[in-house]
Amino acid sequence: MAVRPGLWPALLGIVLAAWLHGTGAQQSATVANPVPGANPDLLPHFLVEPEDVYIVKNKPVLLVCKAMPATQIFFKCNGEWVRQVDHVIERSTDDSSGLPAMEVRINVSRQQVEKVFGLEEYWCQCVAWSSSGTTKSQKAYIRIAYLRKNFEQEPLAKEVSLEQGIVLPCRPPEGIPPAEVEWLRNEDLVDPSLDPNVYITREHSLVVRQARLADTANYTCVAKNIVARRRSASAAVIVYVDGSWSPWSKWSACGLDCTHWRSRECSDPAPRNGGEECRGADLDTRNCTSDLCVHTASGPEDVALYVGLIAVAVCLLLLLLVLILVYCRKKEGLDSDVADSSILTSGFQPVSIKPSKADNPHLLTIQPDLSTTTTTCQGSLCPRQDGPSPKFQLANGHLLSPLGGGRHTLHHSSPTSEAEDFVSRLSTQNYFRSLPRGTSNMTYGTFNFLGGRLMIPNTGISLLIPPDAIPRGKIYEIYLTLHKPEDVRLPLAGCQTLLSPIVSCGPPGVLLTRPVILAMDHCGEPCPESWSLRLKKQSCEGSWEDVLHLGEEAPSHLYYCQLEAGACYVFTEQLGRFALVGEALSVAATKRLKLLLFAPVACTSLEYNIRVYCLHDTHDALKEVVQLEKQLGGQLIQEPRVLHFKDSYHNLRLSIHDVPSSLWKSKLLVSYQEIPFYHIWNGTQQYLHCTFTLERVSPSTSDLACKVWVWQVEGDGQSFNINFNITKDTRFAELLALESEGGVPALVGPSAFKIPFLIRQKIITSLDPPCSRGADWRTLAQKLHLDSHLSFFASKPSPTAMILNLWEARHFPNGNLSQLAAAVAGLGQPDAGLFTVSEAEC
Repeated sequence: MAVRPGLWPALLGIVLAAWLHGTGAQQSATVANPVPGANPDLLPHFLVEPEDVYIVKNKPVLLVCKAMPATQIFFKCNGEWVRQVDHVIERSTDDSSGLPAMEVRINVSRQQVEKVFGLEEYWCQCVAWSSSGTTKSQKAYIRIAYLRKNFEQEPLAKEVSLEQGIVLPCRPPEGIPPAEVEWLRNEDLVDPSLDPNVYITREHSLVVRQARLADTANYTCVAKNIVARRRSASAAVIVYVDGSWSPWSKWSACGLDCTHWRSRECSDPAPRNGGEECRGADLDTRNCTSDLCVHTASGPEDVALYVGLIAVAVCLLLLLLVLILVYCRKKEGLDSDVADSSILTSGFQPVSIKPSKADNPHLLTIQPDLSTTTTTCQGSLCPRQDGPSPKFQLANGHLLSPLGGGRHTLHHSSPTSEAEDFVSRLSTQNYFRSLPRGTSNMTYGTFNFLGGRLMIPNTGISLLIPPDAIPRGKIYEIYLTLHKPEDVRLPLAGCQTLLSPIVSCGPPGVLLTRPVILAMDHCGEPCPESWSLRLKKQSCEGSWEDVLHLGEEAPSHLYYCQLEAGACYVFTEQLGRFALVGEALSVAATKRLKLLLFAPVACTSLEYNIRVYCLHDTHDALKEVVQLEKQLGGQLIQEPRVLHFKDSYHNLRLSIHDVPSSLWKSKLLVSYQEIPFYHIWNGTQQYLHCTFTLERVSPSTSDLACKVWVWQVEGDGQSFNINFNITKDTRFAELLALESEGGVPALVGPSAFKIPFLIRQKIITSLDPPCSRGADWRTLAQKLHLDSHLSFFASKPSPTAMILNLWEARHFPNGNLSQLAAAVAGLGQPDAGLFTVSEAEC
């Protein structure tokens, strides 16, 4: 069948469109598709392909394609064909080959790019065809260029001594394309190629290897890209020189007063730029021996002088004796540490329990012991005094702040009571003490050698105090506090991020004979190849120190950590303030973010706000948001989702789509909202969220259907399909109902443990001794999947006790004793023999 010449391009266009529809045109490189039987040499090849380009401000960008031989070229952008009228076409013929060539240009505007939502970027691709087939060009990505105004981190003023190193950090504002960074010293460009003492790191920090006096200047970090140029605040760096003494001069001749002298000057070097002056005297005098100095004290003035000196010496000696006597008496009082005859009155709330059977003598009615005396002080420990004694006021430390004006109490009593008596009196009782101190994020209780447990409800935070962790005869009041990140200054360096809540347990400085176990959530995806995890502890001076590098623990270390998918369990023999910090080793390092959508329970106006929270996937962060929304009158409108946020420096974007225009109108003026990367990655900012404001067209409108997208650029994303009635739909409200997590925040004595005390002792006695058949604590650790910690367990006096303590911390209050019994029975130990207690033993 013959085809008219005028219809030939149209037919080829139809064939091309059908072929492109089947292939999707998603390749990013040049791809040819020849017609079967056609000459492949006559396939189009591109002389000019579209390239990646940035839109600056509101200026459209030009994309160009040129191919030969080519009879037709079309652009396709984000899967849609560009209209033919938007193409500017130039046709020509190659002089050497006589083949037809074609050049096509299109303009892409900012509005076109901003219409694209979701995880995909805006791209364009051109397709050229000839009689032999078609060829697709590479994809060109069009991005909107920008440079935000605020620096993520600006350099700070410093004062450093001569030859000390200087590091001035700088994190430029977020921008596309990423900003280039340069440094100015007193407005002059710093060129590391001209000064080997200076270099700029990949993180854009300016480093001076050894400070010189000439390095005293104002330093400014400058960030620039194709859009703008931003300057940070200037940081004044002062290089100071502390003064140093010159050598002593020679001694002078002996004078008539029987002394000679020598001098020196603060000039080697002299102090500069505010450096310290030399310490000490610049003149030194001594007695000297000379014939001119031999004389006797014959005058009355000399006699009076000597008598006065002797009197002063006698007074000082008497004062010293008095001080020694007072010290000895006080020390004698401090050493009178006697054991407690009954802890029930002062340590716990007395409870009277009637025996269930008359023939059960071990169920006692416990009466208060009024012989116990209690003294209190403002510190962590205080001795007993027989009479009234003043409180010892200690300096305000950083680690005592969680108790505010509270006092820590230590009880002492007589040594007549025995451990077995405590067990028989407390094994069937459930004692707890939870006194509110004005915050839901704190709990405390009073404990003795029987141990116990503190927990902050609905936060995943608890403190297990195992039996014998507190010395016998001592009673401590111990607290557990959850801190808000904005209330505690936790410095993070480089790529470090806060993965856990900041938790205090105390008082610091109390003596513990066994490790306690601090449990808290974390939001890191545990992967040894992606993370470097460190446990930080705040010192009494307020500085934070790395006390444990996970994966490099030493068995004899004061701290140890069991890291699990969403929680960590810290063994520590020193109470204090702790936090888990991670440093990304690769872009594969991710944090889990919990995404929650809230909206008003009652809508009395035309406006309706949807709040999207992006918070750490931990119980404490969830609790804070739920409590905040209760105060705001909000309700959950979708099931929470988890998003994995990567260390890629890309922001988190949020957008709303498919809002029915006949019922609702969105007040969002841009295509999406953003939360900066560092606000999320730093981990110290609470309540990160974005609000989407919708307006009802009519007050009677109550049905809402739309989509909310949350995604990290070039990363993970989540989509919420909202479809509910804003006036009566509460189907998601119960998903975040806060539970009590075990009933009470403080449990004291045997009631704090799933394993009964006497059964625990029998297991320890049975499994601690090494067994050639393998029926000992090592096999128990393997069965409980704790064999990676064998060296740590072996370093403790009772390895089995450490294993049982960790089991208690991980499985309270819903632990299954039957599974533990099965694990013990699998060792060859008789199950019934270990997990039963006779009436005589009670």
